[in-house]
Amino acid sequence: MLLPEHRSKELLAKYGVPIPPGFLARTANDAETGCGKLDASRYVVKSQILAGGRGLAGGVRIVDTPSAVGEEVGRLLGHTLVTEQTGPRGEVVSTVYIETALDIVDSRFMALALDPESGAVMLLASAAGGVEFEQRARMDDSVYDTMLIDSDTPETRKSVTAFLKKAGIDEAAVDIAFAGYAALIENELTLVEINPLAKTRTGDWYAADAKVALDGNALFRHPEFEEFKALQNPDPIEAAAQQNNINLVKLEGNIGVVVNGAGLGLATHDMLTEANGKPANFMDIRTTATSLNIAKGVELLLQDPKVRCILLNIHGGGITLGDTVAEGVSIAYGHSSRKVPLVARMAGQNADRGLAILKEHRLPVEVVGTMSDAIARSVALAG
Repeated sequence: MLLPEHRSKELLAKYGVPIPPGFLARTANDAETGCGKLDASRYVVKSQILAGGRGLAGGVRIVDTPSAVGEEVGRLLGHTLVTEQTGPRGEVVSTVYIETALDIVDSRFMALALDPESGAVMLLASAAGGVEFEQRARMDDSVYDTMLIDSDTPETRKSVTAFLKKAGIDEAAVDIAFAGYAALIENELTLVEINPLAKTRTGDWYAADAKVALDGNALFRHPEFEEFKALQNPDPIEAAAQQNNINLVKLEGNIGVVVNGAGLGLATHDMLTEANGKPANFMDIRTTATSLNIAKGVELLLQDPKVRCILLNIHGGGITLGDTVAEGVSIAYGHSSRKVPLVARMAGQNADRGLAILKEHRLPVEVVGTMSDAIARSVALAG
């Protein structure tokens, strides 16, 4: 769960991360008037959306006068900003952040995240900070280095100092790394990213831009972050699935995938990809889902014109039963005008009853016995 830039900076500043002076504006007039609060000769006008890539999409501008600030804010507010991370639907700009433009002489990248293997905090650093860092990192992971941090001790600080020096980050910024470490630990964050970590002509380091991600699973321990739930900008289809106890992620393929269990879902996707199939989605039916919840999830797939067939891969357990899933699928097909082919592979508890339900309701179903057969048949039907 991401925080917008201004709230990310506000949180990090509490731990001692230097940030440029700035303020939030919701109207062009407020933006122009608010510039009087800043001791600045130039201003940075930043759209506050959650996705990255704002600068390359025209969502960040540097201007010289308060009147120009007002004009830029007027241009951005209400504008749908499309970046590489938003996808084609983009995000609507509802607030804009104005801050003092720094006299930057160097830009670096710094981030802290959880290492998936050890569970320790991983520090990442790169000399290639700036708006194109993510593109470079995707193409070549050698542009950044990593090290693990498990404490804030003199010995650890010595190691971090040497590590950052390799990325062109001098000792003056070591405190920023440990401030980010403290913020991540105390707030149970999954990410603290500072890009660029900017060095000014006076030799001072600032978080010129920052991104903080909260762990949604830990939110119940942090009621102070509850308000940020409403700031998230989920895909409406994915949000509808979430409301019905379905974990759904839209993809670009033509095979609708209905699976219970994340592990089984990942295995299904791997097999589809190896067979040159293209999943239209990732779906994980939660153990709390009812047949009506499942029906809603399947209806969302049937409404997608790109879906040419649906692969139903279910292993009934002690909570999610095969017949419950089959009832949901039958309801969805009964309410939909689209009747795309359905390939069903079911095993486990009440699987036989589930397959009987699909046949009794005369769905366009082909029953197969193995995952391999289900994959092959789905790929063939999807063309």
